[in-house]
Amino acid sequence: MAKYLVTGGAGFIGSNLAEHLVNEGYSVRVVDNLATGSFENIKSFADKIEFICGDLADSKVAEKAVDGVDYILHQAAIPSVQRSINDPVSTNRSIITATVNLFKAAVDCGSIKRIVQASSSSVYGDTPILPKREDMTPNPLSPYAVAKFTQECYAKVFYRVYGLEVLSLRYFNVFGPKQNPYSLYSSVIPKFSTLMMQGKRPVIYGDGSSSRDFTYVENVIEANMLACDCKWPGQPEVVNIGCGENTSLNELVCIMNAVLDTDIKPIYEEPRVGDVKESLADISKAKAMFNYKVKVDFFEGLKRLIAHLYMKRSVPLH
Repeated sequence: MAKYLVTGGAGFIGSNLAEHLVNEGYSVRVVDNLATGSFENIKSFADKIEFICGDLADSKVAEKAVDGVDYILHQAAIPSVQRSINDPVSTNRSIITATVNLFKAAVDCGSIKRIVQASSSSVYGDTPILPKREDMTPNPLSPYAVAKFTQECYAKVFYRVYGLEVLSLRYFNVFGPKQNPYSLYSSVIPKFSTLMMQGKRPVIYGDGSSSRDFTYVENVIEANMLACDCKWPGQPEVVNIGCGENTSLNELVCIMNAVLDTDIKPIYEEPRVGDVKESLADISKAKAMFNYKVKVDFFEGLKRLIAHLYMKRSVPLH
């Protein structure tokens, strides 16, 4: 069985990936500095993985992390547009410096078959055309988006110069279990779910017409595994990973009210700098390149998440 390194493996997406790999019987190493991740996310299977607590922005940590692995699922980052606006230096270090160290260590190691790295739909910025296609000109609006685009550029350079195989998956608004709803920078679905389960009103920035291609985490796990195993396309590629459908924030609140059997009205505040108005993935490239399919649609994913949150609270779901 292949050995996988999951960077940022104690974070939301990384821990879900690591758990899937363990359940499939793979040998798994996780590296995470626990800046935004949590050991609680991997506690239930920690005895079945090798865990390195360290920062990939330190080249020695990167060298140790890649030693002896076959595939790297690179999820490590400080994952927030708003946090990057408040602290662009830390975002740069956690994404760009860490990625360059990881890529260089992978080249020096010589055993890495492929890296699949997490990019972001934020790279598209406020390009008005929908759906978003990979051949569109990037227009990042935040330091986070700039850093993710830079990751993609480094992938191309490291293949051209060193022959390192890297595929970049542009995630669209991923949600699911193990997201932290209490962080100041929490994503909209875990934050809204937690507040509305407590009978509290969620805050919408803007008029609520902004839309997102909300993507349940199981789809992202599937995409990473397929990207590891697919035929190399001949060059580094960027590939959208979403559901190919979008939902406005107003619609999101209505759907959550229906699932929770509540009638909670949102609070509207001024739009935030760096937020993108609309997001919708064209997923035809992922389908063609590695037969990607949406395994869990938005509504089913939302029901699963809310049921999971209720189970953790030991409260019956309506």
